[in-house]
Amino acid sequence: MIANQLSVFSENKPGKLADVTHILAAEKISIRATTIATSDTFGVINLIVDDPKRAEKALTKAGMMCRLREVIAVVIDDKPGGLDRLTQLLARESININNAYGFVLESREKAVFVVDVDQIEKTLKILEKNKFKTLDAEALEAIEPFHYMKY
Repeated sequence: MIANQLSVFSENKPGKLADVTHILAAEKISIRATTIATSDTFGVINLIVDDPKRAEKALTKAGMMCRLREVIAVVIDDKPGGLDRLTQLLARESININNAYGFVLESREKAVFVVDVDQIEKTLKILEKNKFKTLDAEALEAIEPFHYMKY
């Protein structure tokens, strides 16, 4: 199953992330996961949101450069070796991970590792063959992580 990641390309300076979050908040778009990678003066903000196409439209309208990409959200065990099982499989199959990040769904039970790979169809087949569960865009965007902590 395929999910969608929104990548926003931006200068690496104060207020740029705030600009993105302000636009998404005004559009009532929820951010489900995010990562930021920078290199000196520029960076990329990767987002999983509950309405990626509408988010892309709103950010583009505001003059931001962004791109919607297909990614794979893989459910892994949240225990030592859970991620290693996935990465070793992809390495054995010569699949390159271009970008990735993860988050815990249920502590010590399940996590999600989002991968942007160079061979998406091949990866999906390999994951299915090896009994990895993947989440489509709708499932990923609707995730409600279980929390053990009281806030």
